[in-house]
Amino acid sequence: MSDERRAVVLGGGGVTGVAWEIGMIHGLAERGVDLSRADLFVGTSAGSVVSAQITAGVPLDQLYALELADTSGDRNARISRGVILRFAVAGLLPGARGRAWLGRAALRARTVPEAERRAAIASRVTSEVWPGARLRIPAVAAATGQVVVFDNDSGVPLVDAVAASCAVPLVWPPMTVAGTRYIDGGMRSIANVDLATGYGRVVVLAPANLSVRRSTRPSAQTAALAEGVRRICVQPSATALDAIGDNPLSPERRAAAAEAGHAQSAEAVDAVRAVWG
Repeated sequence: MSDERRAVVLGGGGVTGVAWEIGMIHGLAERGVDLSRADLFVGTSAGSVVSAQITAGVPLDQLYALELADTSGDRNARISRGVILRFAVAGLLPGARGRAWLGRAALRARTVPEAERRAAIASRVTSEVWPGARLRIPAVAAATGQVVVFDNDSGVPLVDAVAASCAVPLVWPPMTVAGTRYIDGGMRSIANVDLATGYGRVVVLAPANLSVRRSTRPSAQTAALAEGVRRICVQPSATALDAIGDNPLSPERRAAAAEAGHAQSAEAVDAVRAVWG
């Protein structure tokens, strides 16, 4: 392990999670801590969108402005209590068994067409080509519950990997990549911090800390990184949580979430800088 290699882990959290992460990253960069220069990005669900956008070289101020723009034409969605209950049940079942139980339910569910959902992702992730920077994007095979980590060497289009990692089961359709249908990478872990193992400086931005199992929560996974790793897990403040609201899939909350992340960066910058170096 090199003490100087730096990893950024961006967790899931819906469209408001995308906005909060972008606001936070933009605000940190304005204060001299540029996370876009990481050696590795781990992006799960919402975090995969942000990772793909940043590594494509889209200027941070442009990404931030997009989050503040009019979202009235975006599709609204909600994770119902029934869906949350199914997530909880799946989390109580062991490993791939629980993920496959949920994945098979997702395969049966009536949602929007895959093509529509892929187009929505492609409107934000405009490149099919993987970046020069290392990028890891986890997703879960719907039928088997097996976890796949797409990366620069996987040979699949970047937008397909992101769409798979963002396929919230029972809300969005499982997405097809190379003939296999996948559900959200957050079904393994909402941030998958352990995929940054081997890097000496790890900054985790986790809009959500949800998990039935404490060991897979971003804060716990960050704490479990090897001794000697400089690490920090930043999560929304109470003020940011109020701005995000109770529906992470609501585009109407994007601007408020982005502004909250940008404001919170001022509180977090010193602690992040100490890890980032």
